[in-house]
Amino acid sequence: MTPERTIPQLFDLTGRVVLLTGGCGHLGGAMCRALAEAGAHVVLTSREADKAQAFAETLPVRGEQRHHGIALDHMDPASIDAGFEAALACHGRIDILVNNAHDPLGLDWTKVTPEAFTRHLANATGYFALSRLLREHAVARGRPASIVLLGSMYGLVASYPETYEGICGASPVAYHALKGGIVHMTRHLAVYWAKDNVRVNCLSPGPFPSEKAPAELVTRLKNKSPMGRMGTPEELKGAVVFLASDASSYLTGQNLVIDGGWTSW
Repeated sequence: MTPERTIPQLFDLTGRVVLLTGGCGHLGGAMCRALAEAGAHVVLTSREADKAQAFAETLPVRGEQRHHGIALDHMDPASIDAGFEAALACHGRIDILVNNAHDPLGLDWTKVTPEAFTRHLANATGYFALSRLLREHAVARGRPASIVLLGSMYGLVASYPETYEGICGASPVAYHALKGGIVHMTRHLAVYWAKDNVRVNCLSPGPFPSEKAPAELVTRLKNKSPMGRMGTPEELKGAVVFLASDASSYLTGQNLVIDGGWTSW
């Protein structure tokens, strides 16, 4: 019989290679640090290679870990292909993909154009294209892989109109359509790729505003949260390591919601 692994062994990512898109951002940066702290080699992306590499050099290093930053625009099919090849060149393989990059939209339902709406949905196209590349890579290697797609609590519930009124536009309808689609795409890919030993899960943050968010908006959001506060980026670190590691080896097709109880109302 195979000896039962310990908790440190199950969460250990030593020697694994992670590709994480949008790694320089508010949440992406925390997830990069988490995966590096768990022992992984992290390849993070930005549209700007210099920015990505500069951030990669700030990540913690233990033993023989090597982190890299590369250029990749997940809204551009050619950039996806070139970026994936560049990521492979860093370590010769990729074991884990975290689709975190996000091309934003500042237009609510009153102002969004059909063209802007369609472009926003292309975020999901990029997630799928990268996920398929990793699945094909894993199958060719005959090795397991873990894919994490970033969803949102707004892929599950509508926003409160009064929260945004008088401060900014409502949360974009295209964003809700996008994130709801990502949650369900997770289930679909997980079912089709389970036989390939490729796990696909979704990580859906709740309210994690950056320091750029209007103070009054943050106050209103706190009033809607059962915990009465906003999330901090470090509160996603445990979740992303769990989904990436063998600690979740029998978990696929699921949506892990980290929202302070928001969607429990």
